[in-house]
Amino acid sequence: MNTQDSIGGEDGQGGVPSSPTVITKRTAELVVGIVVAAFALLAIVSNYQIGAGWAEDGPQAGYFPMRMGIAIFLASIVVIVQALRKNDRSAFLERNQLRLVATVLLPLVVYIAALQLIGIYVASSLFIGIFMWLVGKFGPLRSAITGIGVSLVLFWIFEIMFTVPLPKGPLEQMFGY
Repeated sequence: MNTQDSIGGEDGQGGVPSSPTVITKRTAELVVGIVVAAFALLAIVSNYQIGAGWAEDGPQAGYFPMRMGIAIFLASIVVIVQALRKNDRSAFLERNQLRLVATVLLPLVVYIAALQLIGIYVASSLFIGIFMWLVGKFGPLRSAITGIGVSLVLFWIFEIMFTVPLPKGPLEQMFGY
């Protein structure tokens, strides 16, 4: 058994067995390069519109941001060209890895949506408790106590000690917060 096997499982990926490729490294690099280039172009255009030149009193508001946008755009073009030249079709994301990502990402999306409806404290209690129970395999009582306890501590810190208003839902309104 070599060091790689003892640390990360048979495949060196933290014990996740190999499975069919979902996204290749080439595809990931191209998508990232294109998305970053699009945001850079947006920065270039928007900063040009607000003024990216030199005025009598110095640089206009968009002077430095537009140049940063240009630098980022050029760097993203380099990434795209390198991805096309290298043509690395090895796995960036395999199906089993995607399942692990989805295990965290999907509940997180539900949590973010729930924040708007039931507030941060109730949503956080549910997120922590359910995540501990289903993913962490803790008992339901321990998970519920931890989720509620963490939210109560955060409520005390933010609402009472620092008086920082965070998104609240019907439960907090019922108690006058």
